[in-house]
Amino acid sequence: MNRRDFLKGMAGGAGAVAAGGATTADARPNREPAPEAVAMLFDSTLCVGCKACVTNCKTVNGMPPEALADERLPLWDSAPGLSAKTLNVIQAYTDGSAEVKDREQDGFAFVKRNCMHCVDPGCVSVCPVSAMTKDGNNGIVYHDPDACIGCRYCVFACPYDVPKFDFESSYGTINKCQFCNQRGVERLDHGLLPGCVEACPTGATLFGTREEMLEEARRRLSLTPGSEYAYPRETLDAGLEVTSTVPAYYPTIYGEKEGGGTQVLHLSGVAFDKLGLPILPERSYASRSEGLLGTIYKGMFAPVALFAGMAWFARRNLQRQAETETQRADAHDDRG
Repeated sequence: MNRRDFLKGMAGGAGAVAAGGATTADARPNREPAPEAVAMLFDSTLCVGCKACVTNCKTVNGMPPEALADERLPLWDSAPGLSAKTLNVIQAYTDGSAEVKDREQDGFAFVKRNCMHCVDPGCVSVCPVSAMTKDGNNGIVYHDPDACIGCRYCVFACPYDVPKFDFESSYGTINKCQFCNQRGVERLDHGLLPGCVEACPTGATLFGTREEMLEEARRRLSLTPGSEYAYPRETLDAGLEVTSTVPAYYPTIYGEKEGGGTQVLHLSGVAFDKLGLPILPERSYASRSEGLLGTIYKGMFAPVALFAGMAWFARRNLQRQAETETQRADAHDDRG
């Protein structure tokens, strides 16, 4: 069978499914945030790019530094992005002369990259062995290395390109931020903060419940640019503050609705796509894919109809081939 006939056969099988009454898939609703969902608010306008959060993240989680390839240079953690050895990283946006902070034209800005802990995570949806799970209480997306089979579906399903596979490990493993509360660390369970929040000197990274972080983000967006505001550090009730001039914020809370919402929220002075954050629809990818598969496999009708259509097409081709061979044989006999 050539490619043209195969594609025609697939179309015929799909037609058989449609004729059998398969309905258009309807995406299930986005999942709601966990009842006590914790969250992180990163305010790019407060970040000075010191990378104290990166250093403390590695200290807390026992991750090695990623040094420059040139051995003649001093040892310095210079991870360009997230990897199996780097769970949290600060990256920079620059334009033109990069003279003014938090300005798109001839300016620069910082962005913090780590797991977004999606409200409706695609990595959890695609994991075939439940190695990726979402805590039903605090909403943290956890990874269980003992259950993981290394299929890396989670790597491809994440719109933020967060889970990373450690190819240097003997058995391979997925590494990602787990708010410093994974097995062997468990800082939140002991009343401590994630390492990146604890180390941030400017209050650029704030921790609390998702509702608290959304409320604080909305409060900042309502402030008058140029006025003074006492920005809280670590948590809203820690009693630590940094007074600073209010910038002109980009008027959106990234993560409030994107991709079904996340538990890591961002504020910025520039558009979020400039910082490398993807522009996503409000409908989560997990809800769409699960809705589609639920429709296709409901009662196993659609797969049966599809394969029936393909079987019919294959049988028809065999019959045509047999008829052609018979005609050739008759023509040969006539010539004889």
